[in-house]
Amino acid sequence: MEQFINHKIFHQLSDLSEKLQIKTFVVGGYVRDCFLNKEQFKDIDIVCNHSAIDLAKKLAKNLNLKDIVIYKNFGTALVKYKKSQIEFISARKEYYNPLSRKPEIKTGSIEDDQKRRDFTINAMSISLNKKSFGNLIDPFNGQDDLINKVIKTPLDPNKTFSDDPLRMFRAIRFANQLNFKIEEKTLKSIKQNKERIKILSKERMIIEFEKILLCQKPSDGLKLLFETGIINIYFKELEDLHGVETINKHSHKDNFYHTLEVIDNVRKKSNNIWLIWAALLHDIAKPKTKKYNIKEGWTFHGHEYLGAKMVPGIFKKLKLPLNENMRYVQKLVLLHLRLIPLTKKSVTDSAFRRIVFEAGNDIDDLYILCEADITSKNEEKVNRYLKNLSYVKNKIEEIEEKDKLKNFQPPVDGEMIMKIFNLKPSKLVGEIKIKIREAILNGHIKNDKKEAKEYMIKIGKELKLTK
Repeated sequence: MEQFINHKIFHQLSDLSEKLQIKTFVVGGYVRDCFLNKEQFKDIDIVCNHSAIDLAKKLAKNLNLKDIVIYKNFGTALVKYKKSQIEFISARKEYYNPLSRKPEIKTGSIEDDQKRRDFTINAMSISLNKKSFGNLIDPFNGQDDLINKVIKTPLDPNKTFSDDPLRMFRAIRFANQLNFKIEEKTLKSIKQNKERIKILSKERMIIEFEKILLCQKPSDGLKLLFETGIINIYFKELEDLHGVETINKHSHKDNFYHTLEVIDNVRKKSNNIWLIWAALLHDIAKPKTKKYNIKEGWTFHGHEYLGAKMVPGIFKKLKLPLNENMRYVQKLVLLHLRLIPLTKKSVTDSAFRRIVFEAGNDIDDLYILCEADITSKNEEKVNRYLKNLSYVKNKIEEIEEKDKLKNFQPPVDGEMIMKIFNLKPSKLVGEIKIKIREAILNGHIKNDKKEAKEYMIKIGKELKLTK
């Protein structure tokens, strides 16, 4: 394994270990990724049978590195070297109280440290000590599990998952990221221990959940979360999308699996996490709006409006930021049905202007979402819808080129209105601005200052604000 640690950082650590008479190893994800031929030297975990903080400080001093973070409470340190992050941990044992999410930590050996790792593929280490430099330590046959593409815990999975329930999320995330299978005993244990995730902080869970959403095919991870029962505890609104109801031989589609298809479709086009969230939540209100009547069959009228209203509550519950990213998701959920009606040839330009105005700079993302929302086993139907959407996209580009409405700023502002008509700030000023905006969106006047000002004067005369 020496070729994987032929870097001055590792040689410096080897020299320091010799000088301090300690044992030092590179462990975890770095070692795993050596075998997977993934990007190297990004995140590196170092474990030693000594003070991790002391070792980190000495390395930083030797390399003249100023960027070092000390976590005294945890006895760990983080050194930043160029684009890499090197985390130092003292070898330890962990003991958990079943009712607590925090472990009791005691000093241990490298063997103890490997036992506390989450999966066999993450429990391998490479020696940085002079006499054994480059030797692989693999007590749980992690190499074999990498070859066989298996996610398995080093100890009894019930203990591993009881100790830190987040490892159940991580098992699913690694299986999704690496396209591995979760070993049968380990998968069974996740199903048995799923309730234990209730003690986890939402902040820890959302990190793993979003890593699943950013996998190349998120649906694989989301299906595992569903099959193990975790999604029912963590994200009930998503679970509620599952199922098909039939009345009078009329059935609706399974909105859970439809949503997974939409997410996969979006992920093929984008790695924007907030666009992926919009895909995840675009139909979230369908269970609450579902109705059946003989004439129409199954309907979900207004699910886009209710879905947009549900977004802040879901973000708050999952500890996602209640900021412009949330409002972006709300907007796309609200507008996700708006492009399809524009495919009708009878639609006027004003309808196109209005959607460009409402979507603003997010119109291209809305198009990606609407295109992703076309899911059907009928290939001819899908192609027809895609062709219609292509017409809408071209028409929108044509309208935007002419009217410049993406970042619409009123050509006549409130100050000008107050100055011309000698008004104070009032509701009337706002009403005049709206009239001008609507005239532009409806194509009655152009989106320029000259025509907007002339129209404003006309409004003023109608309201008898001027002679």
